[in-house]
Amino acid sequence: MITLFSFALVVCASSLHAEAQDGGSRTKVYANLGDNITLPCRLEGQSSLFGNRIKWAKLEDDSSETNVLISMGAHKKTYGNFQNRVYLLEVDDNDATLVITDLDLNDYGTYSCEIINGMNDKIVEVDLELQGVVFPYSPRLGRYNLNFQDAETACLEQDAVVASFEQLYGEWRNGMDWCNAGWLNDGTVKYPITKPREPCGGVRTSAGLRNYGRRDKSNSRYDVFCFTASLKGRFYYLIQPKKLNFDEAVNTCKRDGAEIAKVGHIYAAWKLQGYDRCDAGWLADGSVRYPISRPRKNCSPTEAAVRFVGFPDKKQKLYGVYCYKPQP
Repeated sequence: MITLFSFALVVCASSLHAEAQDGGSRTKVYANLGDNITLPCRLEGQSSLFGNRIKWAKLEDDSSETNVLISMGAHKKTYGNFQNRVYLLEVDDNDATLVITDLDLNDYGTYSCEIINGMNDKIVEVDLELQGVVFPYSPRLGRYNLNFQDAETACLEQDAVVASFEQLYGEWRNGMDWCNAGWLNDGTVKYPITKPREPCGGVRTSAGLRNYGRRDKSNSRYDVFCFTASLKGRFYYLIQPKKLNFDEAVNTCKRDGAEIAKVGHIYAAWKLQGYDRCDAGWLADGSVRYPISRPRKNCSPTEAAVRFVGFPDKKQKLYGVYCYKPQP
């Protein structure tokens, strides 16, 4: 049995845009999946950057950092997943702006630009936010069956990553209300409530993010909140003369030059493109869902939502299929 405790976690919006200390500054950059973007950093009103050390790093949730690029004059080195995807813009002798190409889901987060220039060192922090959507996810086994590693895998399989606190907080501010607790990428477990009620922390509690705190990543089991960004391809319902079982759905998409869509695809199409279809269709995880952007009778009469039918027997020929065709 899981013992629960919960409270409304109140966060001022301004705290998500805090200024860095020690003379540094902090800015925010918004982008879409697949974009090429610039993270600004300059040494204004001082001597040339030539010969000084420039270090770009990505700040991780566990207070560690991942090197992105280090420059010493003409000598530059890039690291890990950023190799061949990052470079300095260098529009003039004082410019240390970083360019990241072909953004992927793991690129969002906070970056630090450190310019070491003798007595005039400078640190700039830049928050990179991808335009996207957070969605709750539980597997075929049912709710509260994922440890943290399983949660990471489940999101990746749906073309998503485990969401951050900031991303879930943003969705809550936009009206997200979900009573099942889920993992976030810092190892904490939370759920967003906009309409307090008895089964979800009590009617007398405030709206907010209910917080279970940091949990044992191996032994604790919950659902997960996943984050996915804008689509780089085409999501669509494939019209067929008859209903399909799961294997037929997979093969029908293949014959159309596509793949069966993932849960991340249907949420991105619904939230970011306004996709609306009142036909239940198979998805890659074996679930059946349909996206409603315009609530109406017999579809989703009270709210815009991705409606969840369930995980039916894969042999049933009762549903259509949603396909996804990546950009060439």
